[in-house]
Amino acid sequence: MSEPATNPAATSFPAPTISLPLGLEVLRTYSGALVSLEILFGGLVWILVASSNVPVPLLQGWVMFVSVTAFFLSSAYLTLLITGLADRINTDWNFLDVFYHFVALLFYFAAFVLEAATTAANGGAHIKPLPNSTETVMCITYPRGNIFTVLSDKQYSINVAATIFAFVATLCYGCSMVMGFKRWRM
Repeated sequence: MSEPATNPAATSFPAPTISLPLGLEVLRTYSGALVSLEILFGGLVWILVASSNVPVPLLQGWVMFVSVTAFFLSSAYLTLLITGLADRINTDWNFLDVFYHFVALLFYFAAFVLEAATTAANGGAHIKPLPNSTETVMCITYPRGNIFTVLSDKQYSINVAATIFAFVATLCYGCSMVMGFKRWRM
């Protein structure tokens, strides 16, 4: 009696497809350096937005979600590459790299725009001392848009820095996506 034929798809798995080096050598590549910069600038955005006391939670909540999520996912991705575990997981890492960086680019661009809107909405208020008095008054001019925030100078400066770092993180994710796309198509 003959044994039934086994399904080859059930017994064999494709080898993982990854064109980046594993171990600490990944940090010597442009992609490894960009992922490290993504982690650095994403962490700075996270810290700066959290330290601004989140004056507009509806907008800055998304910025916090994106920065924290991308920080941990990029850290996990870099950890998989450095430890060499990516070689043991059978998947197309080149495609996952492009897909992750594309989604992160879209999310971070939206976060950058929302953080910039929060920062720009501060333009309608300023504090002036009253003439011949020790009292101060807050003067509110007609707001330029639908969002109006009153930020102290410190909060405004923190939000400007967060906006700049969100833009730099967006650029890092965009460059990583382009480099990953080139690796995926090779």
